[in-house]
Amino acid sequence: MRRFFLTLFLLAALAALGLGAAGLWWVHQPLKLPAPSVDLSVEPGTTPRGVAQAVADTGTDVQPQMLYFWFRISGQDRQIRAGSYELERGVTPKMLLNVLVRGEEATRSLVLVEGWNIRQVRAALAKAEQLKPETVGLPDDALMARLGRPGVHPEGRFFPDTYTYSKGSTDIALLQRAMRAMDKKLEAAWAARAADLPIQSADQALILASIVEKETGKAKDRSEIAAVFVNRLRAGMPLQTDPTVIYGLGTAFDGNLRKKDLLTDTPWNTYTRGGLPPTPIAMPGKAALLAAVQPAQSKSLYFVSRGDGTSQFSSSLDDHNRAVNRYQRGGGEPKPKVAQ
Repeated sequence: MRRFFLTLFLLAALAALGLGAAGLWWVHQPLKLPAPSVDLSVEPGTTPRGVAQAVADTGTDVQPQMLYFWFRISGQDRQIRAGSYELERGVTPKMLLNVLVRGEEATRSLVLVEGWNIRQVRAALAKAEQLKPETVGLPDDALMARLGRPGVHPEGRFFPDTYTYSKGSTDIALLQRAMRAMDKKLEAAWAARAADLPIQSADQALILASIVEKETGKAKDRSEIAAVFVNRLRAGMPLQTDPTVIYGLGTAFDGNLRKKDLLTDTPWNTYTRGGLPPTPIAMPGKAALLAAVQPAQSKSLYFVSRGDGTSQFSSSLDDHNRAVNRYQRGGGEPKPKVAQ
């Protein structure tokens, strides 16, 4: 009889070892997904058993009871985090659990480019993959009210950068991050401003930085370009910068700036109006913000494009006209970037 029970015990032990070996093999085998990648959403409060069922509900060929058993025996079943995940072909039960425990949600990214205006920002948001569109159709004033800034013009209020987001995030949440980022960058730049600037507020610095951003072809010229505008403000001269005119024309601008456009008055036309325009004209980056508040020590009042992205700077109108003739000869009517 003793031999009989010993035999049963050995058989049970061997069976357990076999099951254990099979289980160890299984957790390292790729799951059969219905597509190269599938989305898995784990809502807050979902139980480990519910997570296993959610995986099966994606069309993945797996027994949810077996997956749940793996979660349990791993000792990590209570560490699974809610979130939006993307399972890719080749994922194993072990890899899946690691992803769920670490909360490695599926992410996408959106690039907001230096010099973009708010129309371009909103167009990029509308095309962003897996970003919930909560701002589509909202007028700009309603958008800013949603962001907690009623009465503030949206232009230039978002920092240009690369923003990552989880699948299912909202465009309003991304804009809030970009707005807070610009707040911090602008605050830091304003705190580091030169003592004798002819601008009185951080908002004016933002406006000036947006002009510098649009006028800069080469980074090395940025602080000198800022100096031209600062010197003009000090002297009471109009800024006479084409990007502000173009901004004022809005969607009516066809890509060709004409003399009549320079004479068409809008709040942003710095040929017909003195001082800074009422709002930024684009999103300035960090370098443009710093250049606006820390311009080069220069007496330049004019600059013109050399045609290679760099600019020629002049402190007198005669020198400027000679530069225009030199760098824009043969181009018809001269189009200096900053004129008298």
